[in-house]
Amino acid sequence: MKISCMGLTKIFFLLSVSVCVVVFILLPWGQYGLPRPHPAPACNLTRASSYREPHWGKTRNLEQRHNQSDHFREWESYSVEAGSLQDHGQRDSLHVKQPLQIEDLFIAVKTTKKYHKSRLDVLLQTWISQAKEQTFIFTDWEDQELRQKIGNHMVNTNCSAVHTRQALCCKMAVEYDKFVMSAKKWFCHLDDDNYLNVRNLLDLLSVFPHNADIYVGRPSLDHPVETLDRVKGDGSASLKFWFATGGAGFCISRGLALKMSPWASMGNFISTAEKVRLPDDCTIGYIIEGMLEVKMQHSNLFHSHLENLQRLPQNALLQQVTLSYGGPVNRRNVVRVAGSFSLEQDPTRFKSVHCLLYPETHWCPNGKSTAH
Repeated sequence: MKISCMGLTKIFFLLSVSVCVVVFILLPWGQYGLPRPHPAPACNLTRASSYREPHWGKTRNLEQRHNQSDHFREWESYSVEAGSLQDHGQRDSLHVKQPLQIEDLFIAVKTTKKYHKSRLDVLLQTWISQAKEQTFIFTDWEDQELRQKIGNHMVNTNCSAVHTRQALCCKMAVEYDKFVMSAKKWFCHLDDDNYLNVRNLLDLLSVFPHNADIYVGRPSLDHPVETLDRVKGDGSASLKFWFATGGAGFCISRGLALKMSPWASMGNFISTAEKVRLPDDCTIGYIIEGMLEVKMQHSNLFHSHLENLQRLPQNALLQQVTLSYGGPVNRRNVVRVAGSFSLEQDPTRFKSVHCLLYPETHWCPNGKSTAH
């Protein structure tokens, strides 16, 4: 029987393919450190489920961390129990926590003469009672009654009591200098209408090393600020930067605060603010993001009266770092929390929140307050 050349070609081709398949299947992949082949996925996998944050010791600077993930700094929430950061509802890998004690904090509360009774009394009764030695109240009047209550933790800045850019920056300058002299690891600024959950603040900051460049807070705008650069340049070019609103509170690591010194220490903060013509919290962002080129860490755990506080998720109320309440114009803008205190008895809702966190407090009604 004769076999044509075309037939022989087909036979040899089939034999070659069969041998290749057998060799491919029997090849000892593990011996050569090669992964075994597997079917291609049906769809593309997203970064959120697979991204692993590098260990701090292997990361040279924070800028490198930001380059590795465009969305890393836009946190939607923070799980206090797990100590994890979450990006748009997706859990990122756990960070290595740094040992942090309440003694490592320097908490500055900015106020003014007319709010000493109406605002400070409830703070002293609630969260400040849990952080007496770490909290300093910066005001513009020598209040003897307040001085008797907290001693040298009341700081008379001798700044103007008028609510102007210059007066606000004057107080921030004193806050900054007082922190630098304290040798504490973290500088946290609050307003006199903030409730601070000290436990959650410690848990949040323990994610970061205090000697790294960390600036964490919540912006009041959904876009960066743009202003003329009058410090580095001649004012002809613009500069964009994010800033954490002082009304919600923000924190700065000691490592970063010391780098701010050329523009912030010994009165330089006031002169910097005058050059850029911005208020205190904006000037902080200008120095950090604009001058030092350190990216702000955005966190939704800080809250000010500028947002609708009633929309705060009820099951996450006690996981926040700061809370606030509306002023005279919108007194109903408070967090929703139920308990033994009526709205008339507790218009800020700070007492109700405090009794949920610290039910053993002597003035709490038997610890029966509940959130719903």
